[in-house]
Amino acid sequence: MTDSQTPLTAPRVGLIGFGEAGATFARAGGWEESAAAWDISPARKQAMDDCGVIAAGSAAEALDGVQVVLSLVTADQAVPAAEAYAQHMPKGAIWCDMNSVAPDTKRAAAKAVEAAGGRYVDVAVMAPVDPARLNVPLLFAGSDAHEAMMMLRALGFAKPRVVGTEIGQASAIKLCRSIMVKGLEALTAEMVMSASQAGVLDEVLSSLDASEKHISWRERADYNLDRMLLHGRRRSAEMSEACEMIRHLGISPMMSENTVNWQEGLGELGVDPLPEGLEGKIAAITSSPHYKGDI
Repeated sequence: MTDSQTPLTAPRVGLIGFGEAGATFARAGGWEESAAAWDISPARKQAMDDCGVIAAGSAAEALDGVQVVLSLVTADQAVPAAEAYAQHMPKGAIWCDMNSVAPDTKRAAAKAVEAAGGRYVDVAVMAPVDPARLNVPLLFAGSDAHEAMMMLRALGFAKPRVVGTEIGQASAIKLCRSIMVKGLEALTAEMVMSASQAGVLDEVLSSLDASEKHISWRERADYNLDRMLLHGRRRSAEMSEACEMIRHLGISPMMSENTVNWQEGLGELGVDPLPEGLEGKIAAITSSPHYKGDI
């Protein structure tokens, strides 16, 4: 019988942190009294009552008898929460760390959970929880990732997937993706503020529309590295002029200044001939004696 055919019994779940994510998941899953929640803010008790979950008076109460824990705290509290609360969950229970933190941070939290006799799984939430709710894609990593995935599937999550056995793999996927997604957001802000201030916003946006290429990200990344390795020095000079323009407009060129650094750094590596394919270009960059990781 396959996993999809196996009857799933929802586990008893404890929620550490009951902000937007915890409340959204609990309400969408109809967990009610099969879930107990704890939050350091007393104001969150009303949200717990609204969702029908048990509003625990302490972390120890929230984790009493649970099979799985969802850690949904702020990033700076991921390790402190594991250190303070994992001791209260039953031995062998699974601590699902769903916080957006670095792989090393997750490994530090894992040490605390495992020292308390629990099992730790790195979980990455790959999209906004609203409006996705239980349809949000989840990535799992760790030696107990498959069991954790099945537990969360039983809780109603529709798109869980195991990506590896090493803690930190799921969070690395999320954060590397965020470099692009959040970086593009920041570049967009710098571009539109500058274009608007210069009075050319509509023309700039129309030009970008005209040059947009609908290709895969693998093809896009290969093309972008190709251009930087071949023309990086010339492009860095152009971007230095862009930085001057941005400053003149009264805006800080925070993103563009580092674009200068990347373009110039890769252009000066002198990779010749250019290797075929994305992996070939990455290997050529990292094997260059002039590449130090920060250009």
